[in-house]
Amino acid sequence: MDRFTLGDLTIHRIVESEEGNRHALDFFPNLTPELLAESRSWLHPRALDDQDRIVLCMQSYVIRTPHHTILVDTCLGNDKDRPSHPQWHRKTDRNWMTSLAAAGLRVEDIDYVLCTHLHIDHVGWNTRLEDGRWVPTFPRARYLFSGKELAFWEARHAEQPIPWIADSVLPVVAANRAQMVTSDHVLDNHVRLLPTPGHTIDHFAVQARGGGQQAVITGDLIHSPLQLRYPGIQMRLDHDPARAVATRRAFLEDACDTGALCCFAHFPSPSVGRVKRWGSGFRCEEGV
Repeated sequence: MDRFTLGDLTIHRIVESEEGNRHALDFFPNLTPELLAESRSWLHPRALDDQDRIVLCMQSYVIRTPHHTILVDTCLGNDKDRPSHPQWHRKTDRNWMTSLAAAGLRVEDIDYVLCTHLHIDHVGWNTRLEDGRWVPTFPRARYLFSGKELAFWEARHAEQPIPWIADSVLPVVAANRAQMVTSDHVLDNHVRLLPTPGHTIDHFAVQARGGGQQAVITGDLIHSPLQLRYPGIQMRLDHDPARAVATRRAFLEDACDTGALCCFAHFPSPSVGRVKRWGSGFRCEEGV
């Protein structure tokens, strides 16, 4: 399910890769071996591989409204120096661009790029290498960043250089393609941002409405179906783990009650479904 419609909206999945990442006990620092063992039967093989690594889909979503074509998050990118992430280091594959083309889209068709947050795997295709310089990949697009999020990462980058801020964020700002917004910004009558802080200082999700229905592109407020079942499980890179847990619980309660279609950033394919209760936690009922 790489394309689905809500009234006059169309949403596309743009997939770059899908594979095991880190061992579950490393990825989720408060996950216990006992809970992992108990959960293995329903997580494996789609969400947990044979080495107990969390399977992550690296993907973007494109929302096509009657007025705009909006790209949410830009994955990993090519040619980026990522020595601490060997599987992403100076990558040259065509996966992401091929997936974009399969959706009938060119980089010139994107009107807005929304970055839910500024982590390495959500900003990579913001830029491409041209004659030794990093330039915006989407030549017509305005890139919307949370102003608070950008200020946080700029300050950290000033203290110690951060590769993906240097090659995938600051060149967009320098090219005057960035627009600073708040995490509750309303883009138009179809699309708005939803504040979902915790994983990063000012993370946002993206809500799209069409035909009396709503979809939410979650970003990294949740990474795995394991966190649906147990929302209190924290991710290793959470900026404020307690707030991330509270944000996730509140979001899942709301999604369960409203029947919103959830487009999860990193869930294994098909990555899209509706949140249902499962005991004291939740599960994803896949499909539109």
